[in-house]
Amino acid sequence: MTFVMTALFAVFLVLSVPVGYALIIASGTAILWQGGTPTVLAVVKLFQPTQSFPLLAIPFFILSGSLMMSGTLGQKLVAFAANLVGRYHGGMGQVTVVGSTIFGGVSGSAVAEASALGSMLIPWQKREGYPAGFAAAVTASSSTIAGLIPPSIPLILYSTVSNASIASLFSAAILPGLMLAFGFMLVCYFSGRLRGFPRLTDRSQMMGFGKSLVSAAPALAMPFFIIVLLRAGIATPTEVSVIAVFYALVVSAVLYRDLTLARIKDALVGTVITTGVVMLVITASSLVGHVLITERIPALVAAWAQETLGTAVLIILMMNIIMLIVGMFLDLPAAILLLGPTFVAIGAAIGMDPIQMGVMICINLSIGLFTPPIGTTLFIGAAIARVPIGAVVKELWPFYLVAFVVLILMSYVPAFTIY
Repeated sequence: MTFVMTALFAVFLVLSVPVGYALIIASGTAILWQGGTPTVLAVVKLFQPTQSFPLLAIPFFILSGSLMMSGTLGQKLVAFAANLVGRYHGGMGQVTVVGSTIFGGVSGSAVAEASALGSMLIPWQKREGYPAGFAAAVTASSSTIAGLIPPSIPLILYSTVSNASIASLFSAAILPGLMLAFGFMLVCYFSGRLRGFPRLTDRSQMMGFGKSLVSAAPALAMPFFIIVLLRAGIATPTEVSVIAVFYALVVSAVLYRDLTLARIKDALVGTVITTGVVMLVITASSLVGHVLITERIPALVAAWAQETLGTAVLIILMMNIIMLIVGMFLDLPAAILLLGPTFVAIGAAIGMDPIQMGVMICINLSIGLFTPPIGTTLFIGAAIARVPIGAVVKELWPFYLVAFVVLILMSYVPAFTIY
């Protein structure tokens, strides 16, 4: 069954069939080909994930992020970032990184962040004299920080396939996320200094730091608000996501007074579309998981890795190489749901903490989002900047270097994922 499913899935990807449909058709065909599994059971397996209470957190976190990012708060966040780092070398690139880190604590989605933040900051950087390729590269790479800063949707998906605590995953991913942000800021600083990029010195574009901090405080507080509620056991992840929506409504309506019916409608429509895409992949991965578990693929792969590679160092290296390759062709949610069960089994066999495994997987697959040939944030950044993909990739190599260093540290030094 697994061979038939894999072969069909590869063919459908070459034919540009959407990933969710490709997974359903490939796994469904494999089940029918093998026989022995009642059709009714296959249908039940397909819809079973939709009954998961923790997964309700995904649409609510998406909705809260849409409500907060689409209004005045987005402008306040950019103003805060500009006041914080705009005056330094490569300042406008650093503004993008800081903005991405903060937006990540609001949206939890790298794709949403690249679209929202890129549409504001890429044209701004181009007007100020930054190369279009560099502006797109900063946006494409830094937007992936959203995959680590709470409320990270990839981490929520990983928790569903590993049964790891969402609160622990959120806590463990904060430090790696900040390390990526700091590393990307260093790239912007040295690039700006060596290449003479302009700095933000025009006072008319900046307000006092204290004033900008107060204006952006509601968004800055969001990740800590989520972690405190989860770690203190006050609310479940799903309950926290609902509270986040209420928080976004109050902040927009009371503090910024920019909440309109049109904004609510747009946020709801966007949430439904995004959730539909994610849930299609989740339901499809349930059928794939049934095929893999029926043939004991995770256990067989774990046993093979132990017998062939022997040491944990080589096994972790193998997993990272596989993920880097898969991440170049599959979107992050699909890759997590497909690789997660097998890699969790391998991690358990070598004594790797599932929380460390989750952080490693999210960092690794996030790199795929800005890696050709099918990097989602890479294409978004290039489209907004109106430059060829090749021009953006040339500017990305130092960002890849930073990401790989953080990935290696998270893979081999458990202390960096303390929760």
